[in-house]
Amino acid sequence: MSRALQKGKPIDPLTLLQAYAQGYFPMADSRTGKLAWYTADPRGVLDLGAFHVPRRLGRTVRQGKYEVRVNTDFEGVVRGCAGREDTWISEAIVQSYLALHRLTYAHSVESWLGGELVGGLYGVSLGGAFFGESMFARATDASKVALVALVERLRARGYALLDTQMVTSHMEQFGATTIPLHAYLERLDTALRLRCLFAP
Repeated sequence: MSRALQKGKPIDPLTLLQAYAQGYFPMADSRTGKLAWYTADPRGVLDLGAFHVPRRLGRTVRQGKYEVRVNTDFEGVVRGCAGREDTWISEAIVQSYLALHRLTYAHSVESWLGGELVGGLYGVSLGGAFFGESMFARATDASKVALVALVERLRARGYALLDTQMVTSHMEQFGATTIPLHAYLERLDTALRLRCLFAP
């Protein structure tokens, strides 16, 4: 991206969407708060058709321990994801995604227990692509249950791409893998041609 980002200032929603459409995403330096654009080569993706649910997690999902909701506390999820000592989610990042949420491009999938938000994830939906941003959990498997619900939703609504940006050991257990950036951009271009509706 050629457009500079200013420390402490939220990113304009149109600029943010244009960045995602080109394979970029913003992060803040955990020490200085300075915002910058990033990409990844290779790029992390989770194949919706090959998504793997570990056996124990499958039991938890079937037991219905957590109530799964969508977009009922988007800000709570983002701040839950930011609530760690070393985080790339600065206040400017929070406000940027809140603006996208108000425009119906950013969404949260949430796990609730006893009326309390205990985990979830958020990301950006554009065309037939969903760009996963971050997850958090305050109870065992709460974020994982939200991920299972996300994948089920994306499959049901015809999405073609779930972007994880990078692949951690946490995501590998679900079948996440990396592909060369040029291959990712080809998949992204195909996904952006779709017209998928994340919510309601």
